[in-house]
Amino acid sequence: MALLKAEHLAVGYEGQKVLRDLSFEVNAGDYLCIVGENGSGKSTLMKTLLRLLPPLEGEVVCGEGLRRNEIGYLPQQTQVQRDFPASVREVVLSGFEGRNGFRPFYSRAEKETALENLDRMGILSLKDKSYRELSGGQQQRVLLARAFCATRRILLLDEPVAGLDPRAAREMYNLIADLNRDGVAILMISHDREAVRYASHILHIGQTVFFGTREEYLKSEEGKNGLFGGEDAS
Repeated sequence: MALLKAEHLAVGYEGQKVLRDLSFEVNAGDYLCIVGENGSGKSTLMKTLLRLLPPLEGEVVCGEGLRRNEIGYLPQQTQVQRDFPASVREVVLSGFEGRNGFRPFYSRAEKETALENLDRMGILSLKDKSYRELSGGQQQRVLLARAFCATRRILLLDEPVAGLDPRAAREMYNLIADLNRDGVAILMISHDREAVRYASHILHIGQTVFFGTREEYLKSEEGKNGLFGGEDAS
């Protein structure tokens, strides 16, 4: 069974549907990229998958023993969040709260895992720095380390390279690809054509919907008229 599966899903706000009859799945090791025009419902879909919004129709099913609180999430940042006055270590440790509830302390194992995740992201030396003093690329690495504290199975990423310069964006994509190669399923929203180069599967939403492999997408009408306009993305 898939790790995460949407079955005849309709999403929206206050009863107003922005997406209808949407079905797709994410299996272990998949790298699913969600693409579509602004306003097509990508972020609303992401919030519904996370149960931050209820589905208007259909359902979201977790399989393979995956629990809702074991899904790592990297949201888009607001300016207030970028100025959050906490240390890098504290931000990363907060990734455990969804799994274990709010507590005034963290276990030794959690503290060690947080440091391991920072090291994996190449920013262990920043552990005692203030989060608000970091560059945009460094902050995104911190948030990826935080999301990875919640899971070893699936990460949901909403525009993870938004606002980053080309070098920082490339480094972020490489980090995410490394996690995927280690077996972590990735579900990513992106407007960036570069993201599709890494994906195994594409979910294109808009006036028409496509779900399939990357190769199938590039040959489809949605792929030819969408993010690449018929260009090769290999």
